[in-house]
Amino acid sequence: MLDVTPPLLAIKELQAWYGESHILHGVNFEVREGEVVTLLGRNGAGKTTTLKSIMGIVGKRTGSVRFEGRELIGATSDQIARAGIALCPEERGIFASLGVEENLMLPPVVRPGGLTLDQIFTLFPNLKERLGSSQGTKLSGGEQQMLAIGRILRTGARLLLLDEPTEGLAPVIIQQIGKTIRALKEQGFTILLVEQNFRFASTVADRYYVMEHGRIIDQFASSELDANVEKLHEYLGV
Repeated sequence: MLDVTPPLLAIKELQAWYGESHILHGVNFEVREGEVVTLLGRNGAGKTTTLKSIMGIVGKRTGSVRFEGRELIGATSDQIARAGIALCPEERGIFASLGVEENLMLPPVVRPGGLTLDQIFTLFPNLKERLGSSQGTKLSGGEQQMLAIGRILRTGARLLLLDEPTEGLAPVIIQQIGKTIRALKEQGFTILLVEQNFRFASTVADRYYVMEHGRIIDQFASSELDANVEKLHEYLGV
């Protein structure tokens, strides 16, 4: 049966610039409630710029970004956050001088439905073990990534934007991040994931969009992944 439910997030003809540099050239895609959708592409394809444009932290953008039917082009980053979208950036943004709990408590709760600290520690037991003793700089890369994801889970956001969450992590930690994403989906979160590692993405995503030179050039569902592996190798240069 055709799904006629409006998408949670609808991007249409999204254009974005850094200064004079035109980065996004009419990006179009949708994310439905409860999905994990992955943006795939090489470095410089425009994936991170797409996430930042959704959050309103790119200086100039045009087109349409609709969330829950509300147009967000023209809204400020704090208004977008209060609407229910949260970004976990690739650089993680951990405050070096603060402990685990202090980092987790920094973002305000903007909507009901966020996870409690106990729920976050259930997802990430490593963080609980670090309570009271570890500043941000003393955490491993994997622990910093867990902390960065945990921090946005408190806010009550319905849509999570995860930028390269597996970058530079050991395989065992990547597996844990994948398990966490699947658990969040089961709890009702919707996730837009930026990844270069399509092998990891294949363990969590429902659908894929491929970006190149600031445009969406292909899309397919997880059920179509095997049939598109050769094309993915070509797109991603792996």
